Amino acid sequence: MTEEPPAPDRKPVLYVVVCAAGIAPGVGKLITAAQEANWDVGVVATPQGLGFIDARAIETQTGYPIRSAWRSPGDPRPLPPADAIAVAPATFNTLNKWAAGISDTLALGILCEAHGMGIPTAALPYLNAAQAAHPAYRQSLDRLRSMGILIGSHEPHRPKSGGATDHFHWEEALELLEPLVRTVR
Repeated sequence: MTEEPPAPDRKPVLYVVVCAAGIAPGVGKLITAAQEANWDVGVVATPQGLGFIDARAIETQTGYPIRSAWRSPGDPRPLPPADAIAVAPATFNTLNKWAAGISDTLALGILCEAHGMGIPTAALPYLNAAQAAHPAYRQSLDRLRSMGILIGSHEPHRPKSGGATDHFHWEEALELLEPLVRTVR
């Protein structure tokens, strides 16, 4: 992860962190939009999120393996350094752990380090209204915002409804990040 502008022959790199939510299979929409906006995209999935996506299709689309576990010391880095990060969908669990500084998965480790490295990051929450009513959620959003994390506008859905997957605005992550990443593009 670097703060230097990319080399002229390298596209800026967007990491898309995917969490375990019913809409996660739609992440290809964000990947496509990012690629059309001239991003190179790598995907990092939470361990549970990995089970919600078509790994083979995403790896074909991005040209990179999906990361979901730490690599062994000495193993090559499978993704280029990130210039920006989009967490979509961002679940109740991931948002609260991230805000608390818990780094018990590769995805959370990357997110926790990104703050200290100044990497622009946006999160598109996807959770139900009962989860959103928990006081930890608002406190977590407040903390993440105070860290400079850009938070999307998707409204929580009714519990047990699964939410309106066709109304999730994947591209909002790029819209949020655009003003912060113009210098690397």
